[in-house]
Amino acid sequence: MDLEKRARRQSLRVIVSETIMVLSVITMVAVLALIVSGYWLNSDFEVERQGMLQIGSTPTGASVEVDGSAPWYQRTNTSKVLSAGEHKIVLTRDGYDSWAKTVTIREGLLYRLNYPRLFLTERELETVLDATTATFATVSKDHNTMLLADNTTMWRLLRLNENTVSTKTLDIAPFFSSVSIASTASTGLFTGKIINATWSGDNNHVLIQATTNDSVEWVLLDIRNPERSINLSRQFAADFTDMRIFDSSASTLLTLRNGNLHKIDVASRQISAILAEAVLNYNYYDQEIIYTTPTSISILKNPDSTPIVYRELATEDPITGETSTTTEFTPVAFISRFYDDKYITIVTGDNITVYNYDDETEVFNQNIAFIPENIRLGQRGDYLFLNLDTAAATLDMESLTVKNWALTTSDFGWLDNNMLYEVAGGTLSVYDYDGLNHRTLSKNVSAHFPVVITNNKWMYYFSDGNLVREIIAK
Repeated sequence: MDLEKRARRQSLRVIVSETIMVLSVITMVAVLALIVSGYWLNSDFEVERQGMLQIGSTPTGASVEVDGSAPWYQRTNTSKVLSAGEHKIVLTRDGYDSWAKTVTIREGLLYRLNYPRLFLTERELETVLDATTATFATVSKDHNTMLLADNTTMWRLLRLNENTVSTKTLDIAPFFSSVSIASTASTGLFTGKIINATWSGDNNHVLIQATTNDSVEWVLLDIRNPERSINLSRQFAADFTDMRIFDSSASTLLTLRNGNLHKIDVASRQISAILAEAVLNYNYYDQEIIYTTPTSISILKNPDSTPIVYRELATEDPITGETSTTTEFTPVAFISRFYDDKYITIVTGDNITVYNYDDETEVFNQNIAFIPENIRLGQRGDYLFLNLDTAAATLDMESLTVKNWALTTSDFGWLDNNMLYEVAGGTLSVYDYDGLNHRTLSKNVSAHFPVVITNNKWMYYFSDGNLVREIIAK
C-alpha cells in the first residue's frame, strides 16, 4: 500500500514538473517572440513596443553614450533595444575626436548606424612623394592604388596600402592621340586634359575621358597588362558622349553615341547594335539598365533584353495626334537595393519619389530646396546625395527622411562610401553624407586633388607639391 501511494505521488510530481517545464518553455518562447517583435518593459515596468539600434564605428571599440548616459554595453559594434522616438547617440574614444547623431527609433524596426568614423586628434604627418609635376590624380575603388598623371607620357602608379609607398611607371603614349614627341625631351608629352577617370570594380582598369583642342577621346587603361589598353574613340572611329564600365572586370562598357545606347565588348572589340534610342540619361544596377527618353522611363533587364516601359512621360492628343510631355524636367532614375528591399528612385526637378521595385507602390515623395545638378546613389543604396554648387540634400533610406544642408565650397569629393570632404582656403574638412559631424582635419591642403583613406589607417592628400599622409587611426 505504501508502495502504491509512493508511486502515485511520484507520478503526480512528474506530471506537475513536466507541466511546469512545458509552461515555462511556452512562456519563454512567447517572451522571446515579444522581444523579437520589439516589446520590452520600460522603467515603469510597463510593456511597450520598442525598436533596436545596431551601431558600429571605425575604429571599433568606441564608447557609446545614449541620451547622456553610457549603457552597460558601452562599446561599438553591438545592438541595443531602445524605446521608440528620438535618441542622441555620441561616440567617443580616448585620443580620438567624437561623433554624434540624433536618430529616430521606430517601433519594431532596426536602425543601422554602421558608418561613423573617428579620427586621431594627434596625427603624424609624413611626406610620401614629390608630386610637383602632377596635373591629375585618381584612386582605385579599394583605395589601394593611385594613378598620378602629368604632362609627360610616363605616368606613375602608386601602391598606397604599404608602409613604404611603391611606384612604377606606365607609358601611356601608345593609347592617347593627345601626345606629341619633343625633340629635346626623353619622353613624349601629353598634350590633353583629363576630364574624368573611373576605375573598374576589380581595380585593374581605368576608363579615362580626355580632351585635346575640341575633340574628346576615351581610353581604357589596363593597369596589370598595359599592352591591352585600348583607345575606344580611335578603335570605333566614333564620338562618344558618355561611357561607363558595366561590370567589375571592365569586359563590358555602356556608351552613348548620337544619343543611342550601345554595349561594347572589350575583349572582341565589338560594339553592339542600338540597345535604346534617344537616351537622355541612364543608370544601372547589377545587369539592369534604367534610362530616360523624351517619352518614357524604361528598363532593360539586361543589355540583350527588350525594353520595358516603366513610366510614360508623354501623352498623345487623340484628336491632333500631338505629343506633350507630362513634366518640364527630365527625370533621372535609379535602381537600388537597400538590405532586403529593391527600389526605383526618380528625381524630377526638385522632387524625389521612391517606389518599391516589385509592386511599384510609392514609399516616399518629397521636394528638396533646389534643382540638383549632380546626383550620387550610395554604394549600398543607403542614401541619395544631391547638390547644386554648395546647396546639398540627402535622402536617408534608413529613416526615409530628407535633409537640406549646405557645403562651404563646391570643390568636394568622397573620402569613403559615406563621408565627403571639401577643401576651402587650404583647409580640409569632412562631413557625413547627411552633412552632420563637420570636422576640420588638416591645413595647407591642395584643392583639385583627391583625398583618400587607405587601410582605415592612412589619410593621403596633396600639399605644397607633395603627396603626404597622416596616420588617422592606431
